[in-house]
Amino acid sequence: MRFSQSTDYALRVLMYLGLNDGRLATISEIAATYDISRNHLMKVIHRLGRAGFVHTQRGKGGGIRLARSATEIYVGDVVRRMEENWDLVECFRTDGGKCCIRPVCTLRDVLRHGLNTLLRALDEFTIEDLLRHRQSELIELLSPDADEDRAARSKQPGSGAQ
Repeated sequence: MRFSQSTDYALRVLMYLGLNDGRLATISEIAATYDISRNHLMKVIHRLGRAGFVHTQRGKGGGIRLARSATEIYVGDVVRRMEENWDLVECFRTDGGKCCIRPVCTLRDVLRHGLNTLLRALDEFTIEDLLRHRQSELIELLSPDADEDRAARSKQPGSGAQ
């Protein structure tokens, strides 16, 4: 199983906003920080807003922030809202697929159990949990001038850069 790019981006956006402590961030800022498509990110943020995870403010001085505390946003909820296709195998489809062993197959039940177990495990973690132990490193990596800082450090004598 692999989560969609939208789910990946959604979790990264929420982490970014969680680090910004209520400050309004812009789509352009987040897209540049993660080096991802601004257009795709706009769609992701729209879905996050509809799901109640982020608040968007339009106009000059506008931006995005978490709609509630990072301690109240569970990873499992985000994944459930962002993923559009849970068809791990053909028989998960609403039409049941064309598998000839479907009437007697237990694989579907085992996979469904595994998926439910994964989602329950993700329900144990909040966005705050993703930030807590590495917060200072994440802030450094995601700061607007992180790329410039890394480039400058790599040019210093003894840095190993050639």
